[in-house]
Amino acid sequence: MCRERIISPIGEVDQAQVGRFTSDNAPFPSEPDTTMPTTFDDRDLDLNLYTALRAAWPDTPDTTAIETDTGLHYSWSDLERGSAMMAHLLASLELPDGSRVAVQVDKSVEALMLYLATLRAGLVYVPLNNAYQLAELEHFITDAEPAVVVCASRNFSAVSKLAFSRGTAFVFTLDDDRSGSLLERASHHSDRHEVVARRAADLAVILYTSGTTGRSKGAMLTHGNMLSNARTLHHYWDWRREDVLIHALPIFHIHGLFVAIHGALLSGSRMLWMSKFDAAAVVARLPRATVFMGVPTLYVRLLAEPGLTREACAGMRLFISGSAPLLIDTFESFRARTGHTILERYGMSETVMLTSNPCRSEDGERRGGTVGRPLPGVQLRVVEAGSGRLCAPGEIGAIEVRGPNVFAGYWRLPEKTAEEFSADGWFRTGDVGRFDDAGYLSIVGRSKDLVISGGYNVYPAEVEAYLNEIDGVAESAVIGVPHPDFGEAVVAVVVPRPGASLHEADLVGALKERIAAFKVPKRVMFCAELPRNTMGKVQKNLLRQQHQGLFAA
Repeated sequence: MCRERIISPIGEVDQAQVGRFTSDNAPFPSEPDTTMPTTFDDRDLDLNLYTALRAAWPDTPDTTAIETDTGLHYSWSDLERGSAMMAHLLASLELPDGSRVAVQVDKSVEALMLYLATLRAGLVYVPLNNAYQLAELEHFITDAEPAVVVCASRNFSAVSKLAFSRGTAFVFTLDDDRSGSLLERASHHSDRHEVVARRAADLAVILYTSGTTGRSKGAMLTHGNMLSNARTLHHYWDWRREDVLIHALPIFHIHGLFVAIHGALLSGSRMLWMSKFDAAAVVARLPRATVFMGVPTLYVRLLAEPGLTREACAGMRLFISGSAPLLIDTFESFRARTGHTILERYGMSETVMLTSNPCRSEDGERRGGTVGRPLPGVQLRVVEAGSGRLCAPGEIGAIEVRGPNVFAGYWRLPEKTAEEFSADGWFRTGDVGRFDDAGYLSIVGRSKDLVISGGYNVYPAEVEAYLNEIDGVAESAVIGVPHPDFGEAVVAVVVPRPGASLHEADLVGALKERIAAFKVPKRVMFCAELPRNTMGKVQKNLLRQQHQGLFAA
């Protein structure tokens, strides 16, 4: 099969956005590890992300790579052989170059193998939250047009009907008990596979993310984007072969899949694999581990465990938090209880990781309320909205970035892609922040109305659209308000139609049938009318102020 150059919606991927930027002109640069290059010459062919990950694995292939919470042990050889058989299966389908493989399954090591197999086969991986309902899947499958869809067996009837109606050629099943048609078919293929060569600018993943208007957009991440960021984090977070990662995150988004797993695989480190987060189970594993990654909600729940002590954490090297703001109270309470200072970092679907508090003490302190400094190779600036003037330390402005980690654009949305980049090539994150005098960045808000609840992105307009379709609802506004466990909680403010009798439980129940549980409002409030400015725009800031103490107790 002839391999063609991957073409993005804006033509060939702009090399000014892929693999060309360093930290030389960043406001607060730091030096990259010269032995781990984060920029690439796109003429080099052997830049498949899998090849780089595989090269770091131990020379003892039969040693344990992953130990699950059900007592299963997967060796490095198991990962190699299992992903090889799946890659052969994908190759046997004779798919067009650049074909997408959409995956909505429960967390399992076999699901990780499928991700690695997709990379090996040179195809494009499209992970989907396993909480998405059929109405949401319709958009993703229609937009991505995957050649292959893999789903849980319990959803096969509905998902396959939808996928086939949208032109998908193959639908397989994969369950977390090591069963499903994908494994049955793959078992007939060879466990030796030659990795398909890829360039830095070749598309590896489409990750759907929320924006400020319209439906979710597909962020196109290349092999170069992810490899550069994985190598940077490997160096900056001081990953080592003897590390043991407690992996308790989902594997359908950037935190659990690209940050945590790439980190362990690129250092040849063992993982203690948990199918879902359980605070007591995590505490029980701490004496056997060195690294833990979580969203702020997980740290709040760990603090509720009496077994979380300095003794339990004595062998731990690093606790990392991201995906949502970490409250200072959580930061300080965790340090007092464990003796460990959480490392907070900042990233997004379009860029992978952008900033990080220091890992090594010689690089500086970890400052609560900040997300650290720009990572090596990443340029980040804070500018005044409208004018583009660089903000001085302490001044609040819009956060813009560029570097080899910045995505190639939004899938099939060239106009939207162009809107999100400045004239001089900086990606507008939509976040608002400020640098302090030492170069630490604090995120103070979002110019977009995105709500981050428990580490998951919730786009208010999407929830509002479903609410407004319910009989008796005249209009609605969805906001995020502070929550002690989730960081932010989704709250809906609803205006009933004249004469309608609406009840909170009924609206919540109706939404649970349409959208993922993390998007469903934790409270629904009612009012006669929504506050508006003179231009008729709903003043969500007033709603947030009105309801900010809703979960204070």
